[in-house]
Amino acid sequence: MPDYITAVNQLIVDHASRMAGAVLYGENIKSGSRISGLTKNLRAPQAGRILNVGNCESTHCGVGFGLMMAGVPAILFVKQLDFMLLGIDHFVSTYNVVRSHPHLDDLGSFTIITIVCDQGWQGPQSSFNALGDLCSLARVPGYSITNAQDTRHVLERQLPSPGFRIIALSQRLFSTEFLEPPLVYAAHDSSVFQYTAGDDVTIACFNFAFPQGQILSDKLAACGITADLFSINAVVNPDWTRIVESVARTKRIVLIDDTKGARTGCDELLRSLALPVCGHDAIVVTRPADIPLGVCPDSLDIDYERLIAQLGRPNIRGRVTT
Repeated sequence: MPDYITAVNQLIVDHASRMAGAVLYGENIKSGSRISGLTKNLRAPQAGRILNVGNCESTHCGVGFGLMMAGVPAILFVKQLDFMLLGIDHFVSTYNVVRSHPHLDDLGSFTIITIVCDQGWQGPQSSFNALGDLCSLARVPGYSITNAQDTRHVLERQLPSPGFRIIALSQRLFSTEFLEPPLVYAAHDSSVFQYTAGDDVTIACFNFAFPQGQILSDKLAACGITADLFSINAVVNPDWTRIVESVARTKRIVLIDDTKGARTGCDELLRSLALPVCGHDAIVVTRPADIPLGVCPDSLDIDYERLIAQLGRPNIRGRVTT
């Protein structure tokens, strides 16, 4: 299997090439490192353009919204999510203007594809791993991609759709094997994916934590414990229905979230589960929130044996940090 960045790059190149008339733009997307391989072999679609642009992220976002309002599809490639903080005014204010457009179906598609720096401390502008915080602030959709199944689904369903969204890759996964797990279920809006079905425990993975969830599922299966394994890829307002139904059946849930933020998807899911599954058991695995930013790990290393042992005990409510 190819590594994550090679495979994701090829899928992006294939899907972007089908977007007739699209404008593909960003800094160094057709020269130099091509954003660490993200835009390697990118080519202009039919009647479209591919543009290297200067260092002005706020302008880049404004241009994208202008193209969208003119009905022109556009993809902005950005080296890291941190730089998108410079576009918050457009995400919030400009997009409010767009939302008042009388014919929303006539809008073009504007997508920002960016990389999350999640390999530990890399500097003050290379540490923002909280896509959900940004998208919640602006009330815009955002998606993380972690494997072949969710990447294909997100690109096929979201990339050509009218309107605006952000799609994020994990830098930590770049050199890892591009996983292609069997797919049990995919929500039509690319928000929730299910990869295994079981009766004993529910596993819910957030942000880029799917690989850890898959390892846990495999280790549990080796112990004779079957799991419903979910990945939640939409960072704003996913449909929790299928997961709530799963927990009502298994009575136990493990939530794994590698987000660097006070607002996490696993906390939202726990709130959604509070009434339907009150009294059931939950383990939350997150990064420690009280470690200084400069030494805070992103790898989310998990003591799986400890976690499996904890699942074997009753009344396991609690939070596990690594």
